Amino acid sequence: MAKKSAKEADHRTNSTSSDEPAKQSMQLPPADVRFEGELAVLRAADTHERPDGWLLSPQAVVDFICGTDGQKIGTIKSQAIAIAEKFVGPRDLIQRCVVTLAGERGLLLVGEPGTAKSMLGELLAVAISGTSGLAIQGTAGTTEDQIRYGWNYAMLLDRGPSPEALVPSPVYQAMRSGRIVRFEEVTRCLPEVQDSLISILSERRMMIPELPEEASSLFANPGFNVIATANLRDRGVSEMSAALKRRFNFETIAPIQDLGREVELVSRRATSILTHGSRSIPVDIALVQLLVQIFRDLRSGRTAEGWQVQQPSTVMSTAEAVAVTAAILREGAFFPSGFDPISKLPGHLLGVVMKDDAKDRERLLHYWDGPLRRRAEAGNPLWKRLSELRSHIEG
Repeated sequence: MAKKSAKEADHRTNSTSSDEPAKQSMQLPPADVRFEGELAVLRAADTHERPDGWLLSPQAVVDFICGTDGQKIGTIKSQAIAIAEKFVGPRDLIQRCVVTLAGERGLLLVGEPGTAKSMLGELLAVAISGTSGLAIQGTAGTTEDQIRYGWNYAMLLDRGPSPEALVPSPVYQAMRSGRIVRFEEVTRCLPEVQDSLISILSERRMMIPELPEEASSLFANPGFNVIATANLRDRGVSEMSAALKRRFNFETIAPIQDLGREVELVSRRATSILTHGSRSIPVDIALVQLLVQIFRDLRSGRTAEGWQVQQPSTVMSTAEAVAVTAAILREGAFFPSGFDPISKLPGHLLGVVMKDDAKDRERLLHYWDGPLRRRAEAGNPLWKRLSELRSHIEG
C-alpha cells in the first residue's frame, strides 16, 4: 500500500472542467474530461490509504461513483464541492467492484444491454487509473494480437523481432503502466481468443517468445487489472471457459428498480445530451414519466397495477429511454410549429420494439389495448391522448 501515487500528476452527471474549449469540440467527452473537476478535488482531499498504483483510495472511488449525498469535499472550504451521483445502483455493489479491482482477480460486469455496465467500467477505470482510454471492443473478429501485441512488419523485416517493432495492445499498455484496461463484450470474442486472458489474469505476466530471453516477459505493474462486460442475453455470444470464469468476479448489473430514480436519471441524461454550450433544450418531465413507465411495463412483463404485459423480444433499456427522450425533444426544437411530443411517442416506441421479431408489433398493440387503455379510461389525459394514437403503430 502507498499513501500517494506517483501518477497523481498524470446504470450519470456532468462536472465542471477547466478545459471548456476542448470539451466543446467533442461529441461525447471521456469521463476524465467530464469529471476533471471532481477528480481533482477528490485526489487533493483524499487522506485514506491507496492501493499501489491507484490515484484514489477505495473510499474515494466509491464516493466518486455514488456521490457524497450533498456533503461538500475539498481542502479549501470556499472551493469545496459536493460529488454528484453518476451511477444509480446499490453502494454495496460498487464497493464489491472496488474490492475486486484492488485484489488479483478481474471484474466481469454482466447483465442485459443498456444497464450502464460500460459506463460503470469507465467510471471505475477513470477513478482508479485516471483514464478509461485503454479499452478493447470485443467482436467475432477480435484476434489474439489485439489482446496481447502485434508487430510493425516493416520494422520487423528490417531489424527482426525487437521491443521497438512490437505494437502494444491496450492490455500490454495497461500492464506496463499499472492501469485498468476495459474489455467490452468479452463474450462476443471466440473462446480461444478469450482464453488469451487466462495467463495474464492468473500470472500477471505476458509471455513474448519472439524476443530475447531477457525481454520475453512483461510483468504487470501495481494497479493493473481488467474490467470486462458481457451481455449474456445477446445473440452471437460465445460461452466463457470455466478456467477464464474462475479468473473473474462476476457482478450482475440489474435494471433500476425505483421508478422515481429512473425518471430522474433519464431526465438528467437527456438534459446532458441536449445541452450544447450555452443553449439547452428543456426536458418535458411529463413525457419522461410516461415514457419510463411504458419501458418499465414492457421490460418486466407486469405493470405496477399487477396487469400482465406481453414482453417484446427486444430489451427496453434505460439507455434506450434516454435516447428516445432526447430524439423527441430534439425534433421539437428543430420543428417547433405545432409540435406535440406525445404524438411522436408511438413511432419512436415502434422503432425501439421492432428490431428482431415481427410479432413484437402485436405485443405492443396488446399493451395499447390492455394497460394503456385502462389507464386512459381512468381519466388520465396523457394516457388518453396516447390511447387515441393507436393507429400510429398498426401495420
